[in-house]
Amino acid sequence: MTYTYTVTAHSQANPDVVFSALIRAGTWPLWSRIDVAEVEVGDPGDPQRVGDTRVFRTGGAVSHERIVELINDRRFVYENLNGPFLFYQGAVELAQPRDGGTDIVWSARFAPKLPLSGPFWRWYLTRFMQRMVDGLARHAEDSRY
Repeated sequence: MTYTYTVTAHSQANPDVVFSALIRAGTWPLWSRIDVAEVEVGDPGDPQRVGDTRVFRTGGAVSHERIVELINDRRFVYENLNGPFLFYQGAVELAQPRDGGTDIVWSARFAPKLPLSGPFWRWYLTRFMQRMVDGLARHAEDSRY
């Protein structure tokens, strides 16, 4: 069975600033609950590209994620390569409303490995990812990329 979640935030920063934080794994510990961010090839402070794999450490959990789509200043899509999911694909959509800033929509589709754990994962991920999107919005407002 497939599950989804969607969380949103608004940042006063422009979409290019928000996007710049998303594509630099090294910024993620600054605005999220992720403790350590690495990339398999290159420097985590540099912009990553489609096909790059990032490694995030949060407490004892290690997550490997591959970037699968990038549309400058508009869309960031990744898939989780390990963990408790048969598949997991997340997307961050950026839009600039008329009054400025950036509307951020972070969503995912996933299927857990453990049967019947989907409702738990949806609940947990919705809470965890809301903190992520809120942190991204605030970080972008305070950043100079």
